[in-house]
Amino acid sequence: MEQQQLGTSGLTVSALGYGAMGLSEFYGPTDDRAAAEVLARALDLGITLIDTADMYGHGHNEQLIGAALGRRRAEVRLATKFGIVRAGPGEPRRIDTSPAYVRRACEASLRRLGTEVIDLYYVHRVDPATPIEETMGALADLVRAGKIRHIGLCEVAPATLRRAHAVHPVTALQTEYSLWTREVEAGLLPLCRTLGTGFVAYSPLGRGFLTGTIRSHDSLAADDFRRTNPRFSDDNLPRNAERLATLARIAEAHDARPGQVALAWLRARAPEVVPIPGTKRIAYLEENVAALGLSLTPAEVAELATVFAPGTTQGARYGVEGMVGVNA
Repeated sequence: MEQQQLGTSGLTVSALGYGAMGLSEFYGPTDDRAAAEVLARALDLGITLIDTADMYGHGHNEQLIGAALGRRRAEVRLATKFGIVRAGPGEPRRIDTSPAYVRRACEASLRRLGTEVIDLYYVHRVDPATPIEETMGALADLVRAGKIRHIGLCEVAPATLRRAHAVHPVTALQTEYSLWTREVEAGLLPLCRTLGTGFVAYSPLGRGFLTGTIRSHDSLAADDFRRTNPRFSDDNLPRNAERLATLARIAEAHDARPGQVALAWLRARAPEVVPIPGTKRIAYLEENVAALGLSLTPAEVAELATVFAPGTTQGARYGVEGMVGVNA
């Protein structure tokens, strides 16, 4: 698979990464054995960027990945995140990026992942009680100690990225970016280009919406978090789905799937961006990788950009709790 640098950091990763969150929770039933098979197939296909977080499954996701990688750890650029603290089922989450917590969280992730060093360590959300300069200082100490190789930020405002980058180079900025989530084009993406910070796009398939397979709110599993996501509500989902006809038409013209067109659009729109779609099925994983070979015409890229213009998606990206720490 094609490899590319994240910004000017020197960290080289596959042009398409893999987001592992759904292997532990959030999108219906999970299966550890099937998850290990998906991860192995991802490596076989040439994917080198595996993305997780300590809060996915309350640490389960990191343990799963650490066990699945085994002797293949050297093939992977392993990325994880810290800062969102989930005390227990039913309890409200909180954000902690204090220097003391940074160190504790890193050590815990290293143990669960079964590795001596984390390739890319992200601040998952910004803690309003801790200046970003203090958090970055603690992360810089971890770089010097050889615990982590690169520092990343998630879901931050441009001003926060600038302040953080002044303390230590930020290798990657990760946030949601897809046809139906394009706010980053106005500020964050241009700033990343200016600073030499790489850009990693999570949910590049709109949490499955852009595949055209989610027909109704009721089709989602009872424990699927999208049932509480405003964009998938009974009111918003039908209105959002009206634009999928254009995506389906262009996909048919290329003998492709709608999700593949969505990924190809993202790559055409911003070639330096590394999408990290997640899936629990090998067939969908292979479909996503195949999208790297799909080329859209300039007219198709422009048409999709118009149909999915910023601000036209109905509903917020998360519910009230999920938006805490976003764009901070």
